[in-house]
Amino acid sequence: MTYLRIPNERIGVLIGKGGETKKELEERTGVKIEVDSETGEVKIVSYEDPAEVLRAINVIRAIGRGFSPERAFRLLEDDLISLDIIDLSEFARNKKDLERMKGRIIGRGGRTREIFEELTGTLISIYGKTVAIIGYPEQIQAVRKAIMMLVDGAPHGAVYAYLEKIRRELKDLEMRYEELP
Repeated sequence: MTYLRIPNERIGVLIGKGGETKKELEERTGVKIEVDSETGEVKIVSYEDPAEVLRAINVIRAIGRGFSPERAFRLLEDDLISLDIIDLSEFARNKKDLERMKGRIIGRGGRTREIFEELTGTLISIYGKTVAIIGYPEQIQAVRKAIMMLVDGAPHGAVYAYLEKIRRELKDLEMRYEELP
């Protein structure tokens, strides 16, 4: 049995209307999930494949970190896609500093987050004290560095220029993979 906890306000999202999100996750991963809506505790009580348990845990954690189920289910599309979570409270001196960091990452009207997603092909959620990223390892690494640049006070323009450069490098790498026999 595997236990994890998600915020109480995200339990309804994990379960879904009429239990359909939980049911879809169980069907797609072959695990059986029990949810305690009082405590936010999620138990994976039975499974056939241990690798599927890890995939289910990642989807549950992604939903717990603010992703919609549709976006979280992207973790099931490819074994190389993963979830990374950055705890911003490790870098903030106080609550006001944390809010400033989150504001810089989100941007006016969510525009900075959108630009990050467009330039890297990742999915990003800012929730509570964390930033969660879904993507391939190279993409996550680029977003993580860009977020740390913003946290350290770099101008948005410099961060966007860095991501543009990384985007070109990732496309070049992708093209070289396609050329291999």
